[in-house]
Amino acid sequence: MSPLIRVALDVPLPQLFDYRCSDEAAVVGARVLVPFGRRRMIGVIVEKPQQSDVAEHKLKLAQRVLDREALLDHDTLRLLHFAAEYYAYPLGAVVMTALPAALRRVLKRDSLPQGWTLSLSGRTVNAEQLPPRARAQQRLLELLRASGTLTHAEAAATPALRKALRTFSEAGWVIACEITNPGAAADATTVHVDALNVDAAPALNAEQSAAVAETVAAFGRFQPLLLRGLTGSGKTEVYLHAARAALEQGMQVLLLVPEIALTPQLETLVRARFPGIELATLHSNLAEGERAQRWQAAREGRARIVLGTRLSVFVPLPQLGLIVVDEEHDSSFKQGEGFRYSARDLAVVRASQRRIPVLLGSATPSLESWRNATEGRYRLLELRSRINAAPPRIDYIDLRQQKSVDGLSAPLLASLGQRLAAGEQSLVFINRRGYAPVLTCGSCGWLSDCPRCSARLVLHLRERRLRCHHCGHDRAVPLSCPDCGDADLAPLGQGTQRVEAALAQHFPKARILRIDRDSTRAKQAWPEMRDRIQERDVDILVGTQILAKGHDFPHLNLVGILNADSMLYSSDFRAAERLYALLTQVAGRAGRGATRGQVLVQTQFPDHPLYQALQAQDFAAYAQTQLDERRSAGFPPYMHQALLRAEAAKIDTALDFLAAAARAAAPHADGITLYDPVPAGMMRRAGRERAQLLVQCVSRARLREFLGHWQQVLAASSTRARWSLDVDPLDF
Repeated sequence: MSPLIRVALDVPLPQLFDYRCSDEAAVVGARVLVPFGRRRMIGVIVEKPQQSDVAEHKLKLAQRVLDREALLDHDTLRLLHFAAEYYAYPLGAVVMTALPAALRRVLKRDSLPQGWTLSLSGRTVNAEQLPPRARAQQRLLELLRASGTLTHAEAAATPALRKALRTFSEAGWVIACEITNPGAAADATTVHVDALNVDAAPALNAEQSAAVAETVAAFGRFQPLLLRGLTGSGKTEVYLHAARAALEQGMQVLLLVPEIALTPQLETLVRARFPGIELATLHSNLAEGERAQRWQAAREGRARIVLGTRLSVFVPLPQLGLIVVDEEHDSSFKQGEGFRYSARDLAVVRASQRRIPVLLGSATPSLESWRNATEGRYRLLELRSRINAAPPRIDYIDLRQQKSVDGLSAPLLASLGQRLAAGEQSLVFINRRGYAPVLTCGSCGWLSDCPRCSARLVLHLRERRLRCHHCGHDRAVPLSCPDCGDADLAPLGQGTQRVEAALAQHFPKARILRIDRDSTRAKQAWPEMRDRIQERDVDILVGTQILAKGHDFPHLNLVGILNADSMLYSSDFRAAERLYALLTQVAGRAGRGATRGQVLVQTQFPDHPLYQALQAQDFAAYAQTQLDERRSAGFPPYMHQALLRAEAAKIDTALDFLAAAARAAAPHADGITLYDPVPAGMMRRAGRERAQLLVQCVSRARLREFLGHWQQVLAASSTRARWSLDVDPLDF
């Protein structure tokens, strides 16, 4: 019988699938084309077992091994196994997630092999063993022995040869293979670091030098390092100097960033600093083919630096020696749908498995990382001073005493006018796009609700459209109220478009640029905008959190923050942590040049402890206060949580499923707290009703054990609800 292979397939089942494989040279980590029901699917070989629990006569034959070598090496598969177990997600789906989309799709050329070669058993076959009259089989054997490989067209040139080829294939004497072009040899994977642009690197101060030294000293062993540095303190230079040391020692470097918007500026900086090094930038905006090429360059070791967003944590890197996670606190590192993994946490796990250092950087570290650092599990490195600049001055505009029109108060407008007269740039920050969050009728109180979500339709005035920012529902602005017919409809609240229009009225000669998801949708829009800002072709920026982090605009000296109070009303226990981080990042855009920056926060609660801590710029004290509150309340990081989410056409269906799941879990829930099923914070989204059930435990190991069993029970259940497990949830 042909050897066995165990294959991971992208299906929502917590199991692997066994097949027979006529290719004895098939290796673990290679892709394989297999029959699955009535379909053909591409999977990854994760094991070559000696025996199978499936009856021999039921085992299907794999159609074709697509790779002569492993695409996913042992270390990457080990990380994927951990991720599947920890996040209670099917291993097959996790493994296939690690491959670029172009390598997961069945193509026409996958159906028909490019060529054939003799298998190990086929090489032992003698012509005397073939039937005397089977001339075509004898001819096929001669051709294969003479040339080593035959193209499919050559091997099946005549009906007789095609029949002989089928006979050889069924006997396991031939295997499919790729036909390579001898003239197209791959580039050498050995890279000599001869072209590092040392002159472009600025001199480091004492704190930066110490941070680099600590990182370099950790090469070759597992060491998490938390780099907490004020905005503008030079964290990026620490990353680049540590990367340079790793490159000089023949290592590859993985640099993770939370958002695509941060990659172009950092990519430009990295290319300027390392002109002789191949860099692979990976994010979801790339075309499939381009992403696959860069992924292959990283896997083969040609790309020495990989700069990417969260999915890049799974990229195979044979000589990986350093992982850097920039803005490690950012929630964008957590996948929000499907396989809900945290790239930051998996970066730490990957570093542990590879026995290499991982450098986590942030001005406002997550409370989980800060606790690990203060309790000694991470090495704490700090940059306490800005590079050639003083920290910005943070002041508050009390909206109880100052009225605002279109979201702008008189003191803020006066400050904007002063900066404009001085030829300086300013930023007005409001984390809401569109013209207004809702359209309302003053007569009957009608609101522009989304028919598919528990949310409002946002007014986009220029386009005269109402849009849902959750499900994408879009419709024209009505001419009159749908309920009472009154034509007097009014926008309620402010968004970036409304603030932009108001500023244009106050400062008609100012060059105003709005930067949000709508204005940067085109591929080259954001790079062109960034160039305009750097060239001082913009006076006032109006933007969302796209501008909050990672950008260095030396002529921007005033930041005005609108609508900050809205996050204070959130029921999410992480709201205060997120607001502090967001405001710190936004404030950090001010005063990076010779002039000290100023930050004006419009608020009705200037005496709130969060705002007082922000003004003092004492992160350590504020973080300790938050940790004390979390400990008292029994919240993470002192408690470990998982959320079972369910959605269905009707809310009762989702709630009934969760109630049944809780009953099934109860006999195995020793040490586990199971809360009652409740509707989700946004109960309806995209026409589906959503509910959730929270489980938590003081022991991470006990929770993992429980979730592993619960996942199998849930997978075997029959329900009309769609469900998913979210381990270490960030949103409720």
